[in-house]
Amino acid sequence: MNWRKSSYSGGGVNDDCVEVAFIGKAVAARDSKAPTAGALEVPPAAWSAFLSTVTPGGPATAAR
Repeated sequence: MNWRKSSYSGGGVNDDCVEVAFIGKAVAARDSKAPTAGALEVPPAAWSAFLSTVTPGGPATAAR
């Protein structure tokens, strides 16, 4: 899987965040400080709804 970390993450030692991977018909999210603990997989529509709720401007602005 190709995991992506948000550009909003500072990239330093203590800048743990959520990582996301797009895997076919699902979107997977995991905690970057515990990558082997597993991932939450949701359908793309659920991920888009989540981004619309937590991101001002919705999914289009969250893809930075």
